[in-house]
Amino acid sequence: MRVAVIGAGIVGVSTAFELAADGHEVVVFERRGSVAAETSFANAGVLAPGSLMPSAAPGVPLKLLGQLFSREGALTLDRLGVWGQIPWLWRWWRACRPAVHATNRAAMLRLARLSQERLTMLTQVLRLDYEHSRGYTVLLRSDRELARARQGLKLLAELGVPFELLDAARARQVEPGLNPETALRAAVHLPHDGVGNCRQFAQQLKTEAVLRGTDFRFGTEVQAVVPGTRPVVVAGGSEHAFDAVVLCSGAATHLLRALKLHLPLAPVWGYAVTAPLRQLEGYPDLGPRSAVFDEKYRVAVTRLGQRVRVAGCSEIGGSAEHYDERALRTLYRVLEDWFPGAFVPTQAQRWKGARPALPDGPPVLGASGAAGVWLNLGHGAAGWTLACGSARVLAEQVAGRAAPLDMTALGIERLR
Repeated sequence: MRVAVIGAGIVGVSTAFELAADGHEVVVFERRGSVAAETSFANAGVLAPGSLMPSAAPGVPLKLLGQLFSREGALTLDRLGVWGQIPWLWRWWRACRPAVHATNRAAMLRLARLSQERLTMLTQVLRLDYEHSRGYTVLLRSDRELARARQGLKLLAELGVPFELLDAARARQVEPGLNPETALRAAVHLPHDGVGNCRQFAQQLKTEAVLRGTDFRFGTEVQAVVPGTRPVVVAGGSEHAFDAVVLCSGAATHLLRALKLHLPLAPVWGYAVTAPLRQLEGYPDLGPRSAVFDEKYRVAVTRLGQRVRVAGCSEIGGSAEHYDERALRTLYRVLEDWFPGAFVPTQAQRWKGARPALPDGPPVLGASGAAGVWLNLGHGAAGWTLACGSARVLAEQVAGRAAPLDMTALGIERLR
């Protein structure tokens, strides 16, 4: 089959590789000049299926509402742009119900475990050499956070995800760079989870896809997709016919609207700051050994080689041009709380990217309902964690084979 993939972020590159590995003739259309140039460019790098959960969860609305009025917080709202996202926020609030959350989290965990297995296999078989490390620790500052975490640990146990509940002293042994003066009640350590350089992985997987015949067309904006038995991609003033088209186009909702696919996708903006780790003789543990996650502020601090990256926050209704200083203060607050003096602030690089998200959490995978058009969209902040598994599932479906997991909570039908 001749298959078009629209979008060359981590999801699009993974999808192109899997299709090419199955023997399809693949063409990738990407408006930027390289792979992983937008949302995948400077994400947290976290590969943590064990801690993955939808942002829509019981208790989260009240928690985030309280943080809206504090100097630092996990959520920020653009005063003008947020009004256009009210329908999305309403659906998100309804998805916070316990039963809905449990179903969605279980679906995301199953997809994440498949993705982790596929990522590990590709890394070994293809001998990919990108920055990565094992170990992910969720830091719990209070008794309330510990009580909430215990509820989620039951699901991890049921799914067979290895974890260890640590007291504060043991957590500081796992991550010896943690500031001893910052209050720490407990931590959840996930030894099989970790961190990896998403952009490096995408670049190397792109090379492997090219070796298998994939044609990457950078700097090419797709204007439209015309469904049919031979769907057509309109790009660069020309029409290109294919046997199938896969949309991995993030927040490019104009393509969906033209196909009369009204998915509740919203660009939830995330922030990151990356800087070199400070090198001081006699202090080998100034930063994290791998990755930690601050449960209170929903912020990750990760180590990528000799750099540290702090990433997180969710901005609703924002834009690429405007940086919310409150969100940046939150990132610096978390970094200084746990690893004071660990990085070189004069060389810090800040970044903001849109994470196209569906309100209930899981991405949408599979046939769109428009002839010849397939979807691999809506991964939100979990794109890197879910990319390889999502791509494998999509490739199986395009080939007419059964998906390797239950698709009930991942199909487009759930959103109608």
